[in-house]
Amino acid sequence: MAQFRLQGSKVLAVDMAGDAVKAKNGAMVAYDGRMTFKKKTGGGEGLRGLVTRRLTGEQMAVMEVTGKGTCYFADRASEINLVELRGEKLYVEASNLLCTDAALRTGTTFTGLRGAAQGNGLFTTTVEGRGQAAITSDGPAVVLRVTREYPLQVDPGAYVAHTGDLKQHFQSGVNLGTFLGEGSGEAFQIRFEGEGLVYVQPSERNTLGGDL
Repeated sequence: MAQFRLQGSKVLAVDMAGDAVKAKNGAMVAYDGRMTFKKKTGGGEGLRGLVTRRLTGEQMAVMEVTGKGTCYFADRASEINLVELRGEKLYVEASNLLCTDAALRTGTTFTGLRGAAQGNGLFTTTVEGRGQAAITSDGPAVVLRVTREYPLQVDPGAYVAHTGDLKQHFQSGVNLGTFLGEGSGEAFQIRFEGEGLVYVQPSERNTLGGDL
């Protein structure tokens, strides 16, 4: 299996010995050894995955990298976070998924009213199985633990990913800026309940235009 490691905080190094990984198309910045690159349509899920992504707007252009040596990936100088999956499922915004082991399964899942209200897309990308994944964030991500006693509210623009046995609820939220007329129009929050981890970035993407 390919070995993921960080080269600093903004470059992912993947050591391969005949292994394969799936990465965001165009994210390769350098490599040594012998590598082959193959663009995969629809996130590697075939025609059905392509149609689903076009209908939902949850698009992710993916390439498969195979070879022996080390391949380096980065995405617009974003911070990179490594996630070790042991059979569980990772839910992540498509724009924040950088690279995964080729054996991990990717798909999409319905997330509810968040996209209808804010243009984020009604579906979220899922990664499932055993292996490593690398996700990006605008600034160092904060990993917040959710327990049954302590649910968590997250601004949709700051949400990156989550794992665990969590349920999402989309609820209206009000902040001081809203009262002062200086709010961004962010009228909703994501409430997480259950047991799991939520990755939050210290920066808000534009959740009104729908172009992530």
